[in-house]
Amino acid sequence: MTTALLEHAYRSIDVGSRSFATASRLFAPATRRSAVLLYAWCRHCDDVVDGQQHGFAAPAPVADGDDRLRRLYARTRQACAGEPMAEPAFAALQAVANAHGIPVELPLAHLDGFAMDTAGHRYRTFDDTLQYCYHVAGVVGLMMARVMGVDDEATLDRACDLGIAFQLTNIARDIVDDAAVGRCYLPESWLDARGLPRRGFDAPPHRGALAVLAAQLIDAAEPYYASAHGGLAALPLRSAWAVGAAHGVYREIGLRVRAQGTHAWDRRVTTSGAAKLRLLARATGMALRSRWQAAAPRPAQLWQRPSVAFA
Repeated sequence: MTTALLEHAYRSIDVGSRSFATASRLFAPATRRSAVLLYAWCRHCDDVVDGQQHGFAAPAPVADGDDRLRRLYARTRQACAGEPMAEPAFAALQAVANAHGIPVELPLAHLDGFAMDTAGHRYRTFDDTLQYCYHVAGVVGLMMARVMGVDDEATLDRACDLGIAFQLTNIARDIVDDAAVGRCYLPESWLDARGLPRRGFDAPPHRGALAVLAAQLIDAAEPYYASAHGGLAALPLRSAWAVGAAHGVYREIGLRVRAQGTHAWDRRVTTSGAAKLRLLARATGMALRSRWQAAAPRPAQLWQRPSVAFA
């Protein structure tokens, strides 16, 4: 692994996600390196499909989205097969997959989420939305679990649950931005129940009903956050600290979206530096308590991920 590759990965996470960059600093050095390399590949794939730069520009429709996605699938397979990789993002994925025994099925499953976007997939039920959350975020949780040195089925369930919770939070925060580029991850059954149109549901006159649905998403994320909390005990202490911090920061974003109601989309909801410090301190307590507190059983009603075999 070259210094240039690591510098590329650190630059990617510092620009692309301040929240994850902050949490990643709590990992042990080797774990942080792998986590940041994995992030660099995920960020690259997202940017390529949407025509973004580090995820911050509004996604622009790209005429060759299917071709871009096919190239991502091909390069991902090549990276996981051990072929020489000149592109930093795929060299990063290769380094992580080789170091931690991540099967190619997981990166490919992550790309399947982007395929749902390029195909204009419709989400008729909440289970459909959860399926999308699994691909774009739950799978990342599974890969991160391996990076942190765990692969037992129970802990993988909890790692997947945290990814799903993160994505439900993202969906609630970004409802209006997503709608601006023709995407809707809210279940159509939810829109119908509130009398919202399939197109134009984000218009200002509908913001009251939209705030109710955003709160519904945030509430739906709560049992997934709770389940993920129960997985901290299986992680090394510093990994539990880092995951606890990310858990706290993202959950706080969701709570702020719900609290702001119809104003949640006036500007992007974030957490302040002071809030991050408070949540880091809280994560310290979470990590320490996980050493001796028994985890609550995972709720049976939560969406169940597909099983994946690790080498």
